[in-house]
Amino acid sequence: MAQPWKVIESVSTLEGILELRQRGERDFLIMIGSQVLMNSLANRSEVVLGQYGCSHLTGRPGSRVLLGGLGMGCTLRGALDTLGADARVVVAELNPVVPEWCRGPLAGLTESAVTDSRVTVEICDVMAVIRKAARSGGADRFDAIVLDLYRGPGTHSDRVNDPFYGSRAIETMRTALMPGGVLAVWGENYDEGYVLRLQKAGFTVTTKKPGRGGLRHIVFHARLAG
Repeated sequence: MAQPWKVIESVSTLEGILELRQRGERDFLIMIGSQVLMNSLANRSEVVLGQYGCSHLTGRPGSRVLLGGLGMGCTLRGALDTLGADARVVVAELNPVVPEWCRGPLAGLTESAVTDSRVTVEICDVMAVIRKAARSGGADRFDAIVLDLYRGPGTHSDRVNDPFYGSRAIETMRTALMPGGVLAVWGENYDEGYVLRLQKAGFTVTTKKPGRGGLRHIVFHARLAG
């Protein structure tokens, strides 16, 4: 018989109750309301997102990466394992309790990736960081932007005005990237409209569905020339 879930902590947010649950030593859920955002036993696509989004930076000194959304830290772990010792990773996370969870009960899942000396956590909207980089004229641009948000692109996305996946947001992200930079995005399913918008903005796009069989999420990999 399966063990019952134990609520570790819950906090109120604008989108509902954000909750961390545990069942057994390494079985965790992050939920908002009744929706599961992260499952520690089904995180392959998140790990691959971090690896794939930073794979072009292997061996490159002084890389700068922006990660939108911390979750359980699995995407961050994948990125750190791919990057060099002098890389810098900015993590933009909306809720301050999430980094606390990653330093506390979730730390063992990722070897406490969030405490790595290469990592800076900012409690903010990732688009605020992206807009700042786009306005910087080059000084604050990133070699990779990795978006691990709980809702990926899809038919629900406004083609122009979606704050993350619309054409205006894509253009801002393009400006915030260095030549040859990569935008890597987690999604529930393949979305042709999103791919076409990325291509129209000048990105070369490939996708991956990590794992085998069953429900497999997708990673969008969009690279600029450079």
